[in-house]
Amino acid sequence: MPRRERNPFVKRNQVLELEVKSYAFGGKGIAKIRNEKGEFVVFIPNTLPGQVVKAQIKKSSKKYAEAKLIDVLKPSKDEVTVPYQDIPGAPYIQLPIEIQHQYKKESTLSLFKRIGKVNHIEDIFDEFISSPNAFHYRNKMEYGFSAIGYDRVNKTDKDEFTLGFKRRGVWWMGDNLEKDSGLFDKELEDHIKNIRSYCKATGLQAWHGPKKEGFFRYFVVRKSYKTIELLFNLVTTSYELERFDLQKFANYLVELFGERVAGLLHTINDEIGDRTIATTGSINLVYGKDKIVEELLGLNFEISMKSFFQTNPKSAEKLYSKVVDYVLEDKSKVDNTVVMDLFCGTGTIGQIVASRATNTKIIGVDIVKSAIEDATKNAKRNNITGVKFYAADVGKFLQQHPEYKGKIKTIILDPARAGIVPKTLKKIIDLNADRMVYVSCNPATQARDTEELRSAGYELKKISLVDQFPHTAHIETVVLFEKC
Repeated sequence: MPRRERNPFVKRNQVLELEVKSYAFGGKGIAKIRNEKGEFVVFIPNTLPGQVVKAQIKKSSKKYAEAKLIDVLKPSKDEVTVPYQDIPGAPYIQLPIEIQHQYKKESTLSLFKRIGKVNHIEDIFDEFISSPNAFHYRNKMEYGFSAIGYDRVNKTDKDEFTLGFKRRGVWWMGDNLEKDSGLFDKELEDHIKNIRSYCKATGLQAWHGPKKEGFFRYFVVRKSYKTIELLFNLVTTSYELERFDLQKFANYLVELFGERVAGLLHTINDEIGDRTIATTGSINLVYGKDKIVEELLGLNFEISMKSFFQTNPKSAEKLYSKVVDYVLEDKSKVDNTVVMDLFCGTGTIGQIVASRATNTKIIGVDIVKSAIEDATKNAKRNNITGVKFYAADVGKFLQQHPEYKGKIKTIILDPARAGIVPKTLKKIIDLNADRMVYVSCNPATQARDTEELRSAGYELKKISLVDQFPHTAHIETVVLFEKC
């Protein structure tokens, strides 16, 4: 067997100091190494042009390497000071929002040129839609307990009862949240340190990742922007549960947040995997109610702790409005027709279309049964008729219902991050719809699917970008395709 040639630029696990020169899609900074062998590219996630960073090489090929960020040694000249605690979930919070938008737009459109082969993408670009709230926009946050904490002064780990977020890239180390992170609810996050002190005072242990033992695991909070209520879920193991007074803890939350407390749930998770909700175990209501209500574009949606719901509801209104604008742009393709809403989740888009289009039948399909149950309940609550939801795999559903072939003028697509499975995409194309409105939380897979749709005769007519998650690398896209 021939011996593998060594990379002349980097070695695996090597730690380097690098200057980030430019920005690639997905929040990857680009650094370059030059020596007598030439020039070599290193991608470092969660970094910005102008930063000097310490990074560790995780994998490499002949053309490039990928590294993990260890520390920012020198900030970018574009960064500004913000009054929030830095957390892994907001790597770009110190970058002015206008510059964030610029990076997101340029890197996303370049994807459609490179992967989707859409060379005229700037000509059909519609608009970049900002989040109405650049800060405090999230409606759900998961805080983790850990028996191993992070010493911010010495930049090492230490034995400490922590409640906050995991350090980036270190699954077993927690970092205490001491104040508002700028992403969620300020009042709630300013009290996280008090909730940590309450739990620590019980003498029960925080979860120790490497040892797979402990009592406290997660503290999950959902917020309604309609009512400003908070719904809590304390996740623990069953070990020594009798020593913890759940009702007393509920009363303490009411002391802190008063009438904002909608309810407290308690989840038992004895699995060693790092997940909030266990596949086994139980979830019980300790206090109040187990749901909150949110409003989107005049429609009310009941949300449980496990429901999927848009994390940034105010921005979601902008996103859905753009989707509906594209769907209803040609009313002749909607009125008195069947509109198919595939990967529909809780059916929000379909319900909004149904509320604005006369005599239109909406067929919603999603593989997640609980999401379809929520969709059906929400449609009933909003008195929306003409909508029918099916819990099924999209590909299998299309195979089992050939009667829709040739009868659907418009299809709405909103798949998961992985995009659409090629076999399923072929079945969708076979429906022979005139128009498709494709919503994506991962433009890379959408650009890949774009090439397939174009080869099947669908031309990309419009594209808009929606900033659902400020201070992160994430961007949502809404694309209108029309059959040539």
